[in-house]
Amino acid sequence: MIKVLVDSASDISKAEADRLGIELISMQISFGETDYSDGVDLTSKEFFEKLIESDELPQTSQINEYRFEERFAELTANGDEIIAIVLSSKLSGTYDCACRAAEKFCGKVHVIDSLNASAGERVLCLYALSLVNDGKMTVTEIVCELEEKKSKIRFLALLGTLEYLKRGGRISSVVAFAGEMFSIKPVVSVEDGEVKLVGKAMGSKRGSNLLTQFIDKYGVKFDMPVALVYSGLSEEYLIKYIDDSEKLWKGKTDSLPKYMIGSTIGTHIGPGAIGVAFFAE
Repeated sequence: MIKVLVDSASDISKAEADRLGIELISMQISFGETDYSDGVDLTSKEFFEKLIESDELPQTSQINEYRFEERFAELTANGDEIIAIVLSSKLSGTYDCACRAAEKFCGKVHVIDSLNASAGERVLCLYALSLVNDGKMTVTEIVCELEEKKSKIRFLALLGTLEYLKRGGRISSVVAFAGEMFSIKPVVSVEDGEVKLVGKAMGSKRGSNLLTQFIDKYGVKFDMPVALVYSGLSEEYLIKYIDDSEKLWKGKTDSLPKYMIGSTIGTHIGPGAIGVAFFAE
């Protein structure tokens, strides 16, 4: 049997993983002196409630080699094989830890660097699960297919605020102040495993239009997994965006699954962001 394991940077919760038949390993997050297992004893909603109330940014921790080794041993004990999909190696040391742990399992564990995060990692995981459930490919064939297709994933997001990038030291206070003053809405993308600024617009309406332009340029492959995400405590902005960008979806799909961004990415972007992850045409 082949099992799919994913880390919680994918924003797949424990409850959802159990329902889908996915194995989950959690990132750790700390608010002050209190530690939580992301997606297990701290939901995305609870995370944003704490983030908004907190004066200091929480700290996220990569999954170390020992935790991976422990989980791999548990999942392979009956002879099963594992495909482990993890957060981009350019954003965390989690991938390296997973690879070192996998070396001890005689080829039973296959680690894939998603080169993505959040919804981008999610859609790769869901595609892996569909291939496993289909039962027509060997584990080696599935791994090769995932390695090939992951380069087609596009994860684009429109940020609602620059405050958390400033608090995390990713941009200067001057840039953040100017951005807030002129209501600059940046569009970011995960490219080659890194988060990059790909455009910016003044105001939410222009920002939404810019996000739509990028998605339209790539083209969404609707026979593959798609995920729409939002950060914060309300999905209202994402629902409005879906309505405003109707031309992207109308007549092409009956389902637009919506998810809340979790702590790994939410720590850095804060509330008010929306994003779309998909396989490009």
